[in-house]
Amino acid sequence: MASLLHLRNRYDGKQQWIWAIGGFIIFLLVWWGMAEALAIDRPLVEYQTEIPTLEDQNADDFSMNIDSLFTVDSINLANATEFEKVYPLLPPPHHVVRAFPVLIEKDHLFLNTWISIWRNLRGYFWAIFIALAIGFPLGLIPAFRALFSKQVDALRYLPITAITGLFILWFGVGDSMKVAFLAFGILVYLLPVVIQRINEVEDVYLKTAFTLSATNWQMVRTVYFPSVLSKLMDDIRVLTAISWTYIIIAELLNRDGGVGAMIWVNGKYGRVDQVFAWLVVIIVVGFLQDRLFIYLDKRLFPHKYYKTVFNGLKEVKLGFLLMLGSVMIYLLLSGFIPAITGVLLNLMYITVITGLIMILYGEFRFQRSYIQ
Repeated sequence: MASLLHLRNRYDGKQQWIWAIGGFIIFLLVWWGMAEALAIDRPLVEYQTEIPTLEDQNADDFSMNIDSLFTVDSINLANATEFEKVYPLLPPPHHVVRAFPVLIEKDHLFLNTWISIWRNLRGYFWAIFIALAIGFPLGLIPAFRALFSKQVDALRYLPITAITGLFILWFGVGDSMKVAFLAFGILVYLLPVVIQRINEVEDVYLKTAFTLSATNWQMVRTVYFPSVLSKLMDDIRVLTAISWTYIIIAELLNRDGGVGAMIWVNGKYGRVDQVFAWLVVIIVVGFLQDRLFIYLDKRLFPHKYYKTVFNGLKEVKLGFLLMLGSVMIYLLLSGFIPAITGVLLNLMYITVITGLIMILYGEFRFQRSYIQ
């Protein structure tokens, strides 16, 4: 028992899985118990009274007490013998699971999920691109830092949801507004972090590059850029939850598809089980997105995890850079030259498939080398 309560104790992989499964079962039991506690019994009766229309009313009807129209139904409700249990506030777990076929059939689960994921990825791209483009000059050039560092720090206190109306005014209510809103929401947190990561670059690497007579550009390319990006990956993972919060808010505005729009529609009509099912989808996608960032971090910056250079890592890195580069070029050029969007999209598909083949080949070589 003492070992279980030992501070900062660590379990091995098997023990962690056992504890995780136990915690998940406890969570489901608590969820089910709360749902049952909040459930109500609704009487099963047939409502027979109807309020007369204006055409059916006569002089006597106007003097009728409207409340008396519901007397029959009130008696039926009081004398009801059959009831059904409903969950108006919190659905039990099995109701949420049964809601997924409805989401697939009526709410187009996969299509709307992909719409939100694509918006999320585009918002991430623009936020990271702008944060690096602005953050490096501010972090490296003292004059720029003295001029604008206070304004950048002040962005952290800006309530993003309060400026939603401005984004509608600037970008309309279409897809571009949602992506811009998400990108700005991530940017206000990411930009100060980029400047902070530049300040955290260790002097030993800078002195080594200076001793080797490296130019300013060589120091930025070989010291600052790799060091900042390797640490920035952890910060990007933390912003995953924030990004999904903002994209849901943006999708509530026009409701032209996406997870946020589906949550709003189902909540409006009281479909609580389907709302919770969509929330589960967000959790699953966020978890997979977090795992993807961890995998990217391990493959793009292997020195953080491995002390030995393994075969295949170079191919995996080149494959990812090819995929990310093609997506970056597509987003940049399609935003400024819409006429060539179709051609760029086809080229992006080709380069993404090529990069994926390189990643699979490099991953195969890496696994063989790692086992050996």
